[in-house]
Formats: sequence, structure tokens, C-alpha cells
Amino acid sequence: MFKKLLYVLFSIALTLLVFYGFTHSGLDAFIDGIENKTFDLRQSVISKHRTASKDIMIITIDDASYEYALDNIGEWPLPRGLYADLVEFVEKQKPRTLAFDMLFVKSAKNNAAEDKKLANVFKKYDNLYTAMNFDYQAEDLRRPQNLPQKFEITLNNLSNIDFEENAFTNYRPIVEDIINNTSNIGTVNISRSNDGILRKAPVLVKYRDNFYPQMSFLMANGGLREVTLNENNTLTFADRVIPLDKDGNAILNWYGASGSYQEIPLYKIIKKMNGENIELNADFKDKIVFVGMTANSLFDLKTTPTDKLFPGVEVLATYVNNILDNNFVTKAPIACTILLSVLISLIIGFITLKFVSVSAMIFLTLLTYMGYTIFTFQMMKHFNLWVDLVSPLIFATIVFIAMLIVKYVIKSKDFEQQYKLATTDGLTGLYNHRYFQEQMTSALEHSKRYETEFSLIIIDIDYFKKFNDNYGHQCGDRVLRLVAQTLKKNVRATDIVCRYGGEEMSIILPNIGYNDAIFTAQKLCKMVSEKEVHTNNDKTANVTISLGVATYPKDAQTTQDLIKIADERLYHAKENGRNQVGG
Repeated sequence: MFKKLLYVLFSIALTLLVFYGFTHSGLDAFIDGIENKTFDLRQSVISKHRTASKDIMIITIDDASYEYALDNIGEWPLPRGLYADLVEFVEKQKPRTLAFDMLFVKSAKNNAAEDKKLANVFKKYDNLYTAMNFDYQAEDLRRPQNLPQKFEITLNNLSNIDFEENAFTNYRPIVEDIINNTSNIGTVNISRSNDGILRKAPVLVKYRDNFYPQMSFLMANGGLREVTLNENNTLTFADRVIPLDKDGNAILNWYGASGSYQEIPLYKIIKKMNGENIELNADFKDKIVFVGMTANSLFDLKTTPTDKLFPGVEVLATYVNNILDNNFVTKAPIACTILLSVLISLIIGFITLKFVSVSAMIFLTLLTYMGYTIFTFQMMKHFNLWVDLVSPLIFATIVFIAMLIVKYVIKSKDFEQQYKLATTDGLTGLYNHRYFQEQMTSALEHSKRYETEFSLIIIDIDYFKKFNDNYGHQCGDRVLRLVAQTLKKNVRATDIVCRYGGEEMSIILPNIGYNDAIFTAQKLCKMVSEKEVHTNNDKTANVTISLGVATYPKDAQTTQDLIKIADERLYHAKENGRNQVGG
């Protein structure tokens, strides 16, 4: 139970530590880049199951219309009076709104009469909208202008968003008569991510400390000029909610690739207005109608999560569609990412702890990853919630690897401990009789293979029974430990000291001949005799040992015979007065 709790705490601590390390090392930007790609993947899959609103229509200046204009009107851009005629044609069917995704700015081809004609239709219809754009153009090229107060939105900001990400220093002026004749002008500025992909759009932009609405938001909010941004970073109006990210952008839900909305090429409407017999199949009544460019040659194309070439006018249509459906994406807060990271790490930690097989651990870990990936897809599909996919999986993987290492280090330590318990004597710390037999066999095989010698010393503690009888078994145990430690400290690291049984001990000396073994035995005999052991009555007693030495191949050819000869020589030493070496 304690080990399981330790694994749990380790998982949590490591996850939080890794999370802190990533967010304070600059790697968070790298992770965000990957996360954005997973957003694109989710949107590409989910958008196939969404249907764009049939209440939104687009009059497109497509490649065919552009070619028609050059061939039949003879110039580009089109005369602005033509757009005025287009407005009159569409307004006959009473659309809900009609919006131009176009900047009616001054140009070398400006015709005052044409501009006036277009400005008059803006004065005539209060459901007509057009675009303006803010930028960072240098003041020595274009002097920033003040905009009429009627274009502003009063923002009651209760959040921590400062909108500096969408703050601009300059404005590209549109035709003055249009400015004077309508207040239905909104910005068409967009917000690309660092990789150039458009995933979000501002609701408001900041210019000279004033706020101006995005055109789609302006069209959908019913003309509100005062909005509140709540503490939870949401704009609410009527029954609509627009969640904003930390920079003040709305994350868009997409409805598939380009061409999801009903499109009517401009050239067909021009032909219809000119009296030609052409079938439009266009009912504009109560529809939200956009006019914008989709032709590749006119360069108003963006890259979005669902398409590499996505016309800007369709971005605006998607924006309005999100408002109609109450369908914007909400980014899960950082606390949610941390919590999910910890949760997945705990699951991975449990798998690592529970299963012995590495293949089973990897399989279940991958299964967990797959389950979490499906979870993030479902959260976006059904709840419009962007739950981070990459961070929790990276952190869980690091935890998995770390815990796998820790587990096998601990397992290795446990194995070493179990092996030590199985091969050593608990009282003396020497190797036990089983290990002695294994090493004798190994030493014999090694000596046979390489034609070397090895020796065996068998030791018996003199008068050991007397120690037990006179001073008790505790004193006898002290004698055993004293002799064992003396032997271990005074032989080579390669020599193997074992407890042979009872008061008998043995030493295997690899690559040692008979004469060197006799010398070692005599040295050990002398060192032990100089030791004293404390008895139970605070007195001391001397300890001596008797030793028998045998060498392969001089004395025997098998381990059994070698042990027998060493034992006989030990017996001879004891018979001849003890505290000596028999050889």
C-alpha cells in the first residue's frame, strides 16, 4: 500500500515538475504549435459532420466573374456604381443583411459620381454593411485619422483581457461619403497564428484607445454599441455567448472546406440585371448575404484548419454562422490541462505499477492515449471545448518513462536484496553453504579451462562449544561475527569467504597456489588469535582457529575431494593442538 501511495505522489509531483519546466523553458511555444495542429485535425474531422447555415449566402467575385468583368466591363476594380446596382437588385428581395467584404478606399480610378451613387445606397438601406481595416502603416506614408464616434463600441471590461494583441496604430480610409452616410462599418482584421493559419478572429479591435467591432459581430449583434466583457472572458448579447481567448479573439468553429455556403457568381447577377435570361436559383429573402472575392487571382485567400485556400469572405460567413449557432470554441483553462495531465499520469502510473509485462504496459498506455484523444475529439464535437491534447500526453509519456525506470531500478534493488538473502548468512554476513558449493564448482571449471590453480581453506573455531556453554549463545554469536569479520578484512576482494556450517567457515582463493594459500592461512590464524571477545561478565576471552588447506590440481581433481582433503588437514591441525594450519 505504501509503495502504491509513493507511486501516486511520484506521478503527481513529476507531472507538475515537468509542466513547470516546459512552461518556463520556452518549450511551451513549441508545444502550442503542435497543439494547434491537433486543433486543425479535430476541426477537419468534426467539420465534416457540421452543416453550414442555409440562411447565409455569398455573392462571389470568382474567377469566372473576374474574367467576365475584364471582357465585358473592361476594367478592374469594377465601377462602384455597379455595386450600387447590385444592392438595389438584392434589396428587392428584402435580405436580413447585405455586407460587402470589400474596402471602398480611394484609388487612382475613383469616379466621384460612382462613389456618390454607392454612398447613397448606404444611406438608403440600414441593413447594408461594409468593411474597414486597421494596420501598422508608417505615419510618414499615411497619417492616422480620427474616426467618427458612431463607429465605436463602448466596452465594459470586467475581464483581464487588455486587447493589446489587437491594437493598431493606423487606419486605411474609405470613401468619405460612405463614412458620412452609415454607421454600419466594421473591421475585417483577422488573427493568424504563428504558423500563418487563421483559427480565430477578433471581436473588437483597438485603435487610438477606442474599440471598433468586427463586421460579422456588428451584423449579428443587432446594432449594439455597448457591450460587457464578463470576468470569465465571455461577451454576451441577447441569448448569444462569445468566449474569448486571453488575447481577446474568438476561436472559430469551421463548417468544412471552402464552398460550404451557397454561392452565386457575380457575373450571373450582372447578366440578370442587364436583362439576360439566366437562372439564378437565388432567394435572398431574409438571408444574410455577403459580397466578396473568391478568385485565386485576387489574393483574398487564407489558410484555415479545414482548407489551405479559404476566401476571406467565407471566414466572415463562418464567423456569423458561429454567432447564429452559438457555436464558438472555448479553450479549456490551464488548470484543466494540469488536472488532466495529472489524471492521465496517474492512470499511466497505475498501469506501470500493476503490470509486469512491458508489452502489456505499452499496449495499455497506447490504449489510454487513444482513449484520451477520442475524449478531446468528443469534447470539441459536442461541447465546443478545446481540451489540450499534446501537453497531457507528453507529460504522461515522461512520467511513464520515468516510472518505468524507477520501477525497474527498484525491482533490480529488490532482486539484489532477495539474492543477497538467498546467498548470505544472516548472522555473520558471510556467503552461505549453498553459495560456497556453487562457487567451488565455478572455480574448478575456471581452473580447468585456463589451467590455473585455486585453493580452499576450511576454518574451525577452537573450543566454540565452550564459549556457548560457559558464556551463552549470545557470546557464541559474537565470536562467530568476530572471526567472520577478521577473515573478510584480511583476504583479497576476489577471495570468497563463506560460513560452511556451525562454527566452520571456508575461503575459496582463485588463482592461488598451495604455498600462498598456506601463507594466507597462517596470517589469518595469527590475526584471529590476537582478537579478544567480550563475555557477558564484562571480561574478555581469546579466540583461536584451526585451518586446513588444499589446492587444485595439486591435491585433488574434484570439489568433493578437495573439500575432503582440506577437512582432513583441518582435523589434523585440531588433533595437534589447535590454533594452527594443517597442510
